[in-house]
Amino acid sequence: MGKMLLHCCCGPCAMYPVDLLLTEGRDIDCFWYNPNIQPQFEFDRRHENLQKACDHYNVRLISEGSECMQDYWLSKEYLNEFASRCEMCYDIRMDHVAKFASENGYESFCTTLLVSPYQQHDKIAEISGAKASKYGVKFDYMDFRPGFRQGQDMAREIGLYRQKYCGCIFSLEESKFRDKIYKSFE
Repeated sequence: MGKMLLHCCCGPCAMYPVDLLLTEGRDIDCFWYNPNIQPQFEFDRRHENLQKACDHYNVRLISEGSECMQDYWLSKEYLNEFASRCEMCYDIRMDHVAKFASENGYESFCTTLLVSPYQQHDKIAEISGAKASKYGVKFDYMDFRPGFRQGQDMAREIGLYRQKYCGCIFSLEESKFRDKIYKSFE
């Protein structure tokens, strides 16, 4: 097995997949590319906690993008190209991940988005497969969902911040924890 690039959306979601892949003897680098995460303080906090998770496992973290793309996400342009904001989000991120993997000699890529029972698993797999074909790199499909709760427990054990919404401004506004999240950064 060649080296895998593992796209990670956050520290808690990375715990189980990284643990599993390392236990299987896989050679991985973690990859942060999440321009969807808003507001900036949330983007920074999630990135910092992913670094803590990578440090815990002694796994390399490659980071691209230093801020959320707030203006684009607040526009309605995505409705012309995509069926939903989630589809657009998966497409933007998996395109970047597959391209990076291809250009940097990785045999395959995967994503920790596949650990969450709250994400559109089939759509993520479909888009990732298409991006793999586009860039000539393998998408290594893995259903990490059976380990979701275990990963959350692992994150709690090492003191990682566990967020209360998927990351985009729309999910923040829909979250019952919205006011508490904003208040924590005043």
